[in-house]
Amino acid sequence: MDALDCIHTRRSIRKYEDKDVPDDLIKQILNAAMTAPSAGNQQPWQFIVIKDRVVLGKITEFHEYAQMCKDVHLAILVCADTTSLRHEGMWEQDCSAATQNILLSAHALGLGAVWCGVYPRDAKMNGFSKLLGIPEKIIPFALIPIGYPLQKSSKVDRYKKEKVHKDKW
Repeated sequence: MDALDCIHTRRSIRKYEDKDVPDDLIKQILNAAMTAPSAGNQQPWQFIVIKDRVVLGKITEFHEYAQMCKDVHLAILVCADTTSLRHEGMWEQDCSAATQNILLSAHALGLGAVWCGVYPRDAKMNGFSKLLGIPEKIIPFALIPIGYPLQKSSKVDRYKKEKVHKDKW
């Protein structure tokens, strides 16, 4: 799949086959995440790969928009490591770029994924910190359930010329 086709056909997938995602695909996805751009190359991200079905089910107790975790076999929690930031206020952008790379690489590999926001919602961040034993200086940012999609995605043209400004507003 070429890059533009991948971008234009990626959709948020919330229903998955009852099938494990192989470790080699997970590694490819994480490698893509770690290839994301970051401010001053600070790479503030940390990732928690969640495959334990009991743990996945408990996520739904504090994240109302992650109900698909009851059925999925894999989720990746993107976190920010704030212990050695060189560019304050940029980690959110850095982790967003890593999250987008996870979504795109999963799609390119024939998987489906959805971005479930965590940061800056205290209840969700605290829920993940408690459930997964996350240290205080690590901030849970986004949860991405990943699996083999039950639905197919197709290209949708979302270009709107009225949202483009040339040289000035």
